[in-house]
Amino acid sequence: MANSSLAAPAAPRLDFEAAQPAIYRAQLRLGQAAGDAFKASGLPERLFDLVQLRASQINGCAFCLDMHSKDTRHAGEREDRLHLLNAWREAPHYTDVERAALSLTEALTLVSIDQVPDEVWNAAASVLKEEQLAAVIGAAITINGWNRIAIATRMTPGEYQPT
Repeated sequence: MANSSLAAPAAPRLDFEAAQPAIYRAQLRLGQAAGDAFKASGLPERLFDLVQLRASQINGCAFCLDMHSKDTRHAGEREDRLHLLNAWREAPHYTDVERAALSLTEALTLVSIDQVPDEVWNAAASVLKEEQLAAVIGAAITINGWNRIAIATRMTPGEYQPT
């Protein structure tokens, strides 16, 4: 008897860019603005990639996991930090700033469960400046939007290559 959970991934449902080019371009611009804000805030560019990767792990977005793991490696991130990202709380590989950004990203990604708890916000605010908090929020908003587009339309992972 075949196990349906082992079935091959389904074919893409929709070319979102072709169906709604204005929304797609706006989402691209939002991502660029979030990346620019992250850099301008003084946060490390690699952390932007880790935030995107962590939200994509939580959301189970294969397309974005493929893309952002490749981007993060291309930017020089260490393999051990990538492999341990899903368990960052237990791993000594992350700085206080990274931990604050990852915790805030998780709360924002799972906002329907517990909103953004005061302890998460206060911990992040104790190590991040206001513009950095806003930059992490912007990065989380952007990747969560992309995750939802990619998952809903079943974008196929594997072909993306970093530039």
